[in-house]
Amino acid sequence: MIERTLKPVLRSAAANYPVVTLTGPRQAGKTTLARMAFPDYEYVSLEDPDLRAFAIEDPRGFLAQFSGPAILDEVQRAPDLFSYIQTRVDRDGEAGKFILTGSQNFLLHQRVSQSLAGRCAVLHLLPFSQSELQGRKALSISTIGERIPREVHRSSADLVNTLHRGFYPRIHDKALDPGEWLRNYFLTYVERDVRDLVNVGDLDAFDRFVRLCAGRNGMLLNLSSLGNDCGISHTTARRWVSILETAFLVVLLRPHFRNFNKRLIKSPKLYFTDTGLLCYLLRIRNAKDLYLHAMRGSVFESLVISELIKNYIHRGQEQSLYFWRDASGNEIDVVIEGDGAALPIEIKSGQTVASDFFNGIECWRKLAGAPKHPAALVYGGDRSFRRSNVCVYSWMAL
Repeated sequence: MIERTLKPVLRSAAANYPVVTLTGPRQAGKTTLARMAFPDYEYVSLEDPDLRAFAIEDPRGFLAQFSGPAILDEVQRAPDLFSYIQTRVDRDGEAGKFILTGSQNFLLHQRVSQSLAGRCAVLHLLPFSQSELQGRKALSISTIGERIPREVHRSSADLVNTLHRGFYPRIHDKALDPGEWLRNYFLTYVERDVRDLVNVGDLDAFDRFVRLCAGRNGMLLNLSSLGNDCGISHTTARRWVSILETAFLVVLLRPHFRNFNKRLIKSPKLYFTDTGLLCYLLRIRNAKDLYLHAMRGSVFESLVISELIKNYIHRGQEQSLYFWRDASGNEIDVVIEGDGAALPIEIKSGQTVASDFFNGIECWRKLAGAPKHPAALVYGGDRSFRRSNVCVYSWMAL
């Protein structure tokens, strides 16, 4: 069983709050983690029609069956249950009374904010990280740009295989074909979850919209262009992007407003959180096709950004990732904000570090008036080292 980084954070939250809510994309491993972290808790899934009917029709009686702590899986399927959970935990006053899991982020947050504010810790789980699959600790965010890890080596084919396979646990646990599994995963998401989340009248149009988003991975989000290409309004495009974001399928990287007396780009960038799903949506059917694919660099950016995001949220922290670009085209792929300082990170998919990889960082340093400002570069090779006062990291070191 692969250990999840979030496990000790989940246990700590349960020791301090009567309710802990665990959200994340479908099939990220939430149920497995909850049951692994709390093996003595009673477990029920509200996917079961009989149990769901019991919870909806008699919520007080449903909760009365639990004399001890319990895990309630897919709890958003019985939304009125939250008010009764509030009454129960206020009466009992015990920490760790209920672990709630669910895949529909905004529905859960809506109910938590209405009924369980101050009583509930909210944690998020994404699919596996590289460090979890390798059974090691992830590179600490606080040391990026300052410390180089020990060298690691693999064959060059590992990068494209990793990008194509993605990180959903079931693909790795069962050694499944990623294309077939991700196809079924996406169909299930569109047919079921989207219909549950909001009233999307034309699922075929939504399918096209998601694939158009995949083709714009790593680009500035232009809702008007997306809407025109899909035949929907700007308002609908905004709503549909929000659906993808609340379902944890995409993340919007906001611009970092460090002025440098230049006019900055203000639109966010869109990235998919799983490279396997991104490859499926781009119709990249074989890992070897990635070698020469026009979107290889963009897919690699998604890998690095999703790994950085997992580094934050699997520790129970709020991610602080941005990008920087001015009107002249000067750009930094990722800016990490923390402790009053900003760390620029460039991302390059090439396996050999070239001198022009550092152009963005040098521009940033020049504008900042800090020629030795800490900076990092993540690339597609297998060695980590220091060059030009920049910490250069292999993608495998994250």
